[in-house]
Amino acid sequence: MTDFPAVEWAVSEKPVSYDAAIAFMERRVRAIRDEGAPELVWLLEHPPLYTAGTSAKPHDLKDANRFPVHETSRGGQYTYHGPGQRVAYVMLDVAARGRDVRDFVAKLEAWVIGALEEFNVKGEVRRGRVGVWVDRSSPGAPTREDKIAAIGLRLKRWVSFHGISLNVEPDLSHFEGITPCGISDDGLGVTSLVDLGLPVSMDDADIALKKSFRDVFLSNLEDTPAPLRDQDA
Repeated sequence: MTDFPAVEWAVSEKPVSYDAAIAFMERRVRAIRDEGAPELVWLLEHPPLYTAGTSAKPHDLKDANRFPVHETSRGGQYTYHGPGQRVAYVMLDVAARGRDVRDFVAKLEAWVIGALEEFNVKGEVRRGRVGVWVDRSSPGAPTREDKIAAIGLRLKRWVSFHGISLNVEPDLSHFEGITPCGISDDGLGVTSLVDLGLPVSMDDADIALKKSFRDVFLSNLEDTPAPLRDQDA
């Protein structure tokens, strides 16, 4: 499909602890840059937790005792991860892919939007609001837009890590312990594919993400075992 080597594609079947995932990504990023290890997209779920990005504001953590809170090096503010949410960690060589961070983020957004199109959902981006949104406004009613996917990224020596999280069927009440991504304006909320009335399974979402990734990043994918053994996750 391109001159790039194939990107490895791995899916963890059981929840992975946040700390274990971060430690693995740090190792893999170093290996990609220093040892020529293959690029990797890693799909997983986490146990319920909140993460605080580098721009997180203390007042946006409404209930610090509800779930574990992890400070993280990714950009952005507070977000939630948990069962029913597909997290996709993206370890790609951005230097080899043009050294254009804005273009790379736009591709992450297009990746999610393309996956949503497989379910006839129109995902959109909004200036000043990170992530992918769904317009749920009704004629004659106030505007309502819900976030269906979050994006948080970090680059280390031009290799990316962290990535995206797509709400397939999480417990949306779990978002109530934070102000997600600092967005608290009236008419803005959080949704999921199932909340939109679509009977989408995690496997369905993975198939759509895989297809859209190939289309957007113009890369061949090579299925590979999940990075961590069950006892390490």
